[in-house]
Amino acid sequence: MSILAKHAGLYTDMYQLSMAQAYFLDGRQNDPAAFYYFYRKNPFKGAYVVFAGIYDLLEILEGLHFETDDLEYLRENGFDANFLHYLQDFRYHADIFSVREGEIVFPNMPLAGVRGNIIETQLTETLLLNLLNLSSLIATKAARMRLVAGDEIILTDFGMRRAHGLGAIHASRATMVGGFNSTSNVFSAFTYGLHVSGTMAHSFIQSHDDELTAFRRFAKAHPENCTLLLDTYNTLDSGIPHAIQVAREMAGRGQRLKAVRLDSGDLAYMAKKSRKLLDDAGFGYVKIIASNQIDEHVIRSLREQNAPIDAFGVGTAVLTGQPDAALDGVYKLAMASGKPRLKLSESVHKVTFPTVTQVHRFSDANGAFMADAVSSWEEDPREIKEIHHPFNKDKAFKIPPWSCQPLQEKVMEKGQALQKMQHPDESYAYLKTRLEKLPDEYKRFENPHIYKVGLSTRLNDLRDDLIQKYKQK
Repeated sequence: MSILAKHAGLYTDMYQLSMAQAYFLDGRQNDPAAFYYFYRKNPFKGAYVVFAGIYDLLEILEGLHFETDDLEYLRENGFDANFLHYLQDFRYHADIFSVREGEIVFPNMPLAGVRGNIIETQLTETLLLNLLNLSSLIATKAARMRLVAGDEIILTDFGMRRAHGLGAIHASRATMVGGFNSTSNVFSAFTYGLHVSGTMAHSFIQSHDDELTAFRRFAKAHPENCTLLLDTYNTLDSGIPHAIQVAREMAGRGQRLKAVRLDSGDLAYMAKKSRKLLDDAGFGYVKIIASNQIDEHVIRSLREQNAPIDAFGVGTAVLTGQPDAALDGVYKLAMASGKPRLKLSESVHKVTFPTVTQVHRFSDANGAFMADAVSSWEEDPREIKEIHHPFNKDKAFKIPPWSCQPLQEKVMEKGQALQKMQHPDESYAYLKTRLEKLPDEYKRFENPHIYKVGLSTRLNDLRDDLIQKYKQK
């Protein structure tokens, strides 16, 4: 983290710096510009995304600068001396607007906007996409697991060993935004104040001459927090009997075995058998943890089978965002030199939105989310009577007299964050309130409804005018 903070100016794609130099040499370094961030497709065949990662972005942007060795590296790669002199004194002074962390968001709606000079807004792109795309993907995956697990089940992130390098740092935090309780990632727990959790590996048991001795020595080392792994040799024939024996010995010392963990085989069957054996032996308080290729579908299946599992250790599926692995968030220019800008494309769904935008969420009389309107920033939401499909001219939706709420708020002003790093528990608490207002048809895993996101008539007309203008060039 410290290396990234020190050299954040280089944590970018080469073309960002190449464009920045071209702007500078053209005398445009002070030209005002505005970009916006959105994504095009929901991951996991779902209907929504959980927005996350904004606090990490703000923290890095606050200190964005170029060290002497950064500039020397750029000089060696052919950058202009005058441009490097400009970068020597570069400090970040842009304004950023964003939806809240933990917000439920949908394709094509602007989630964040960046306003400043053309160079600093351009240099924001790679950092923003790198941090927001990852965190939002992982938070969404975690939220799906929490949705089917229910509130009483403990979910722990076990995925650091399978994660994409140092991305595990931000990804582990994102699992908490999505509703996980703890992480095995000690660095993330230390950095963000998360609850850290861990059990034991098969290697500990294998390193001893027999399983019972391994269990006894682990219990001696961790009398207040002992979880025993059952399946190194045979879960039902040796693992659970040995765990019960150690539980008796611990009880004789006034201690309690905390839990046992199942890491292979038919988890529902093993959990039911283990629960009965533990209960029959008088150890109803010993919890059962399950791991091994857990995802939201496995959790749902085990819950439907009434498997007596108290906690899940989730690894690869959550921290790598399986099966999608990436959120296709993009960052597009909306304003430059005081003029609205537009990108055309042969693919109609890649035509962008011009001008600085806001998103207004409309809710019915019961508070349920019904539709989001993308408008120009200054537009009065009371004047939005109809929203237009972003890419299908034949589709429009008339807005009933519903209440509405603006979703973007200023989170950075002149390069200074307006909010301190929020603990992910707070973000999850907000997410829970938002999920309660999202109708069930959008939360189901199979064939969820498509949430309505459309353009206000005013913004739609502006975009149509610009499309015609640029087609003529």
